[in-house]
Amino acid sequence: MTIFDKSVLKLSKQTSAKINLALPLTLISSLLIVGCTTDSRSMLTSKASSSTAQPQLPSPVAYTYGVRPFYLINDMDEGPLKEELQACKGQLPSKTDFSIAHRGAPLQLPEHTYDSYVASAQMGAGILECDVAFTNDGELVCRHAQNDLHTTTNILTTPLAKQCTVPPVLDAQGKLTNADSIECRTSDISAAQFKTLTGKMDAANKKATSISEYMNATAPWRTDLYSQNGQVLTLKEHIALARQLGMKHTPELKAPAVTMPFNGYRLNDYRQQLIDTYKAAGVPASDVFAQSFNIEDLDYWIKNEPAYGANAVYLIDDSNETANNKTFDKNDASTWKHSLADIKARGINTIAPALWLLVTTDGKGNMQPSEYAKQAKANGLKIITWSIERSGPLTDGGDWYYSGLGDAINNDGDMMNYIDILAQDVGVQGIFSDWPATVSYYANCKGLK
Repeated sequence: MTIFDKSVLKLSKQTSAKINLALPLTLISSLLIVGCTTDSRSMLTSKASSSTAQPQLPSPVAYTYGVRPFYLINDMDEGPLKEELQACKGQLPSKTDFSIAHRGAPLQLPEHTYDSYVASAQMGAGILECDVAFTNDGELVCRHAQNDLHTTTNILTTPLAKQCTVPPVLDAQGKLTNADSIECRTSDISAAQFKTLTGKMDAANKKATSISEYMNATAPWRTDLYSQNGQVLTLKEHIALARQLGMKHTPELKAPAVTMPFNGYRLNDYRQQLIDTYKAAGVPASDVFAQSFNIEDLDYWIKNEPAYGANAVYLIDDSNETANNKTFDKNDASTWKHSLADIKARGINTIAPALWLLVTTDGKGNMQPSEYAKQAKANGLKIITWSIERSGPLTDGGDWYYSGLGDAINNDGDMMNYIDILAQDVGVQGIFSDWPATVSYYANCKGLK
């Protein structure tokens, strides 16, 4: 079957039965429910869709913070913000669109899997992300990259490993010889084959000499405790689950790892198929925030699908917005590829810069909005940002997500200060998180809907 067939992979009976929001017992124990509530009030409507599909009533969701937000607040330096957040410890958790689930809840559960998505909903995230890639028969599936199956699934332990773009190579003694170059793509396999895989925590040991050593590389500050199920989803299944959970949608069109056209499948076909999948499911444009790092993807949606293009989100970091022969400086506009005025003039209404692009310090340990953040606001751009809870402990100042903030970051509790600056001073309208309960707690306490 060629990619032009655009086959529809229907939900299997097993998958359909599983999408019933019954949270696995192991996951309940991990979240340690503290003051939970249920919410079955919201319902998606199809007012902006030409599809005859009927919207589904979301199933009740039991919201919970678990223990992590309280750990972070207790670790904060003394001050008014800590006191305010502590005073909210008795609040009941609720859903908020300010909390955006980054691939689900991948701090502790395999990204883009059923369990991870459900956990993010129970932590109060109002918007759910699917990073979109395509299979060799034209199905859209949820993976962070088209070429990450070797690090995010069990494909190397299955017969499908032979179909990988760069399969694992074992010598006569069974020793893995190419750990640093293995590459498995969604486009190497069909949608049906993709559904046989099991998601795992994203990690790989590029110096490994065996498949097991290659795969068992989860960072010590994460866990494999909740990696036993790892049910992967197509985009259609993801949409159905998000609707049952009562969540809005933020799909990201991932850059193809193959040369386009691919078996006759053009880049514009890919762009359009993403939107068409939501239309066919009866999801209104107002509930879909399509994202991309490629500004031309947004140009296409704005021109060809204006209702969806109006909500489209331009993802930004130094990799795609650095001027030629410059080093990106968040406080120096001459180093930016596009001015914020130019971005707005293209019809883009919302940008999503990486966290560190929006915040700087005064040199005395105090965080404040960067010049990039100030100009975005001055040009009338809505701002969301990514991604909180993606790093390990912050005792050493954090990693890439905290670039340039070393004098203001020295403990895990500073994450709450970071969120506060982003919300109150930068004015972001949402924050992606690998553990949405952290952002949900803050948003609930501050009354952010």
